[in-house]
Amino acid sequence: MRPDINCDLGEGIGNDALIIPFITSANIACGYHAGDIDTMHQTIAICLKHNVSIGAHPSFLDRENFGRTEINLPVDDLYELLTQQLIIFSEVADIFDKTINHVKPHGALYNMSAKDAFIANIIAKAVNDFDSNLILYGLSGSHSISEANRMGLKTASEVFADRTYQDDGSLTPRSKHDALIIDADKMIQQVSQMINDGTVTTVSGKSIPIKAETICIHGDGKHAVEFAKAIHKLLSV
Repeated sequence: MRPDINCDLGEGIGNDALIIPFITSANIACGYHAGDIDTMHQTIAICLKHNVSIGAHPSFLDRENFGRTEINLPVDDLYELLTQQLIIFSEVADIFDKTINHVKPHGALYNMSAKDAFIANIIAKAVNDFDSNLILYGLSGSHSISEANRMGLKTASEVFADRTYQDDGSLTPRSKHDALIIDADKMIQQVSQMINDGTVTTVSGKSIPIKAETICIHGDGKHAVEFAKAIHKLLSV
């Protein structure tokens, strides 16, 4: 099956309209790390025009750090953090009579869920309790996927076009100089390998297994539009 192409959008970067025609799913900021009600409206409207599925992109309440700083919250607070953003996003989606397809945590929340089964379980429970028909997008091979599956949620194993990998299957931290892929040829080579071979080559040169059900492009990446077009072309051949 052809993999889904998703992108983190509604974050005020200004390139959403250029990216959306070349993706199949949009992860839309819910106002906690970026965006607001107006940007949710605008992004959903463009997605409707291009028949792109919409998903909530909840995060820590941390606009100052774009949601990329880890915050340790009590269980009830973390559950409520997810629930409130899903409510906000669903109210906007309802205006367009648009069904929410998926949920993908953002930034530090995403990474913490991937490596911590307890956090992954809380996130999966919040999503499941809100709407058990939603698909949870999570890092391929991580606790995010296994905990959601254990709960009976539908999942999409996510891989990244514009990020490098560590030997344990985690993403290279953004603090490292080699965390981002900025060369289009290298990006396409990695995406092709993940789709065709079911593997990815880590920064150390090791080949590890990976499941590519949905491919992510970061909308705030310098080459986001170029990368979206290139992946769309690759998958259209």
